[in-house]
Parts: sequence; structure tokens; C-alpha cells
Amino acid sequence: MSENKKIILLGVTGSIAAYKACDLIRQLVKNDCDVHVIMTKNAAELVTPLTFKTLSKNPVSIDLFAEIADWRPEHISLAEKGDLMIIAPATANIIAKIAHGIADDALSATTLAFKGTKIIAPSMNTAMLENPATQENISILKQRNFIIIDPEDGELACGKVGTGRLAPVEQIFDIIRDCLK
Repeated sequence: MSENKKIILLGVTGSIAAYKACDLIRQLVKNDCDVHVIMTKNAAELVTPLTFKTLSKNPVSIDLFAEIADWRPEHISLAEKGDLMIIAPATANIIAKIAHGIADDALSATTLAFKGTKIIAPSMNTAMLENPATQENISILKQRNFIIIDPEDGELACGKVGTGRLAPVEQIFDIIRDCLK
């Protein structure tokens, strides 16, 4: 991707599409990125932290108040060393938290502390995505210079067809690569 290894902060939330983050990590690592995963507790119900730790070759952050080796709070130290932050998949819940400045878990706190390029790749049921509150929260993030990768149409986990599927991993990777240039 570039001559210097870039540090990517990858947020993973409790969407059924969380398993696709594994492929994104593989792509990033293969392209010489140092990936640090920050999961919500709901995401850990879908894909184990061990999976992300093994693929990224880095510890996984889940608990805002977990014991850490360094004296500095982990969400601050991660935010300061990252070159780019992406949340993929991003649920309506995390989008709302970030839009309204709620920092009650490791991912929302790290996102609020991060000053660099931030990308959000929503993934949720069509009704949740189309809800006026979610649309307003996405609009707020766009106004704050977040890059939003629109979800695609297709079959959803609920069995219905509509907009809300996580964008293809290849598309997400290409956007990350372009942002790092």
C-alpha cells in the first residue's frame, strides 16, 4: 500500500456482517498495514476476539476499563497512533453514539478521541437504515467529515431483500487505500 506501514484502527460492531471484517483484516495485513481491532461486546457474540487477534497479530480492545500494560488509557493511545479509523460493519447503535458524542465503550470512546480520517460502513436491516433517526445521525457524521460507505442492496440476514448489506470488502479496502495515499 505504501512504503511505511500504516496503522489502521478497525471498529467491529454487532452486525451479522461482523464476519466480513475478517476478510478486510486479511486484505489490510496483506498490504502491509498494522491493524488494531476494537470490538463492541455485541460483536464479540458473533466473532470471537481470538479470531481478530490471530488475523491482525495484535491485541483486541473490547472493554473500556480492561487492565492494560501501559499507564495511558488504551482508547487514547490507540487514537493517537492510528493513521485511519474505519468501523465496518457499523450498526445504527454505534452511528447514533458517535453522532451524539456518547463514549460508553472502547469503540465509541476511541472514535471520539481519534482525529484522523474516519470511515463508517453501515450494515443493518433496511427499516433501521431508513429510520429518520439513523438517516439524521448519518447526516451529522457526514457534516463532521466522516466518509460514509453506503450499504448495498441484497438479501439481508432477516431474509428480506433491501438496502443494508455491508458494502463489498473489496470496495471498502479500495476506499481505505485511496484515503491513505
